[in-house]
Amino acid sequence: MDKAEQDVIKRILAGDTDRYRILMDRHLPTVLRMTLRITGSVEDAEEAAQEAFLRAYNNLASFRKDANFGTWVYRIAANCALNLIERRHRDPSWNAVPIDGTPQAESVLLSERPDPEAEVLHAEALLRRDALLNCLTPMERSAFVLRHFEEQPIVVVAAALDVTANTARQTIFRAVSKLRRQFAPVTPVSSTTFSPSRFARES
Repeated sequence: MDKAEQDVIKRILAGDTDRYRILMDRHLPTVLRMTLRITGSVEDAEEAAQEAFLRAYNNLASFRKDANFGTWVYRIAANCALNLIERRHRDPSWNAVPIDGTPQAESVLLSERPDPEAEVLHAEALLRRDALLNCLTPMERSAFVLRHFEEQPIVVVAAALDVTANTARQTIFRAVSKLRRQFAPVTPVSSTTFSPSRFARES
């Protein structure tokens, strides 16, 4: 962790709690991107991110000062997102609108895309991507997103999902196998947003 963040955390623990906003402003975009991809819903992504930063704040005194705060809160957020979608799957009254029902959601939440043609292609890619991800269990989706969209190492995936590294690998392997069976050849709409080659192999 860089010295600036160390100093901020020390100030927070000393009573200057307003400085926690500095940590949130720095790491919220990355956390939101990840929770959105796991949950598939802007509302749930924001809820998971807020819960993660609240948990991190409440446990800041136990945070290892030699660790990276961003990695720590990222793992907490991944776990919060996974827990949230597992609760949603158990709740038959849940009717939140997923990304595949609002294709502009990820663009609106994460970035500005002023080019209308690029926006259309991006939205189509999101529809395709999330339709495929819906075939996965919450754990499989979370593991796959962390590994192949967020490009996190196995050790981070395992820590975020609170499983062993071997279990994380097996979960990702199952997700990849399911997606390969679901994937039908189509004309690519955005090779950077969704491409089967991105999960052609697992390591």
